[in-house]
Amino acid sequence: MAGESRQGAYRSRWFEFLAPIPKGWRLILGALVWVIFFGLWETAVLRGWVNTLLVPSPLEVVGTLYELFAERGFLGDVGISIARIVGSFLAACLIAIPLGILMGSFKTVEALFNPFVSAWRYLPAPAFIPILLMWFGTGEAPKLALLFLGVIFFLITLIMDHTSQVRAELIETAMTLGGKRWQILWTVVVPAVMPNIVTSMRQMLAIAWTYLVIAEIIASTTGIGAMMMRARRFLNTDEIMAGILIIGVLGLAFDLLFRWLQRTLFPYLSQEGD
Repeated sequence: MAGESRQGAYRSRWFEFLAPIPKGWRLILGALVWVIFFGLWETAVLRGWVNTLLVPSPLEVVGTLYELFAERGFLGDVGISIARIVGSFLAACLIAIPLGILMGSFKTVEALFNPFVSAWRYLPAPAFIPILLMWFGTGEAPKLALLFLGVIFFLITLIMDHTSQVRAELIETAMTLGGKRWQILWTVVVPAVMPNIVTSMRQMLAIAWTYLVIAEIIASTTGIGAMMMRARRFLNTDEIMAGILIIGVLGLAFDLLFRWLQRTLFPYLSQEGD
């Protein structure tokens, strides 16, 4: 009975709601799911469950990825794609952060801009490709504009919602102490909402990466998406898979960067839930 009781207590520690787990186990479990995924993929190829022309093995994809970097200058394409993501995302943040804070702080600003922002949120960014090509031609501008449109309106809404949830007691206390409107905004509201703004940026950067391939098929000869489109013409599925893999790795790297940034800027917040 005592042994069963200990086993039940052990299981309950692992499956309690929102209960933290040791960092070492977090890393092990995170790696385990990838081992299972690639193991099932390799098994499916070896057993002949899939057509290898359409689904190459993981080892073949890794070999192709090495060839792309070592012999075909793929690093330049990766750098171009990163520059497009970072440039368009920073442009979106420069507008979305101040506007979202103002909309969440002042109902007048929200009433003015929210109907416009809400309407644009429901318009799919790829639908703008024809008009962007007509306006900007086939250079970098339409690609950056598409990535920009895919992020900015959702980011504004997220920041507005987080700002509107800043505790009213903090603002009322600052007003009682004689704080001016813009002083309270800068010294009370902005610091209170900034951790959530970083979280929103992290979430929307992931969305920007999902639009990358779409943006880079717009008359592009450079970038990860352009490489994948060239591979599609010749049924080089291993190159397409390699492109998908590198986008996933880059996305994970940026996600970890934002996690580190949040821990560094806001060490007083618990990161167990990340």
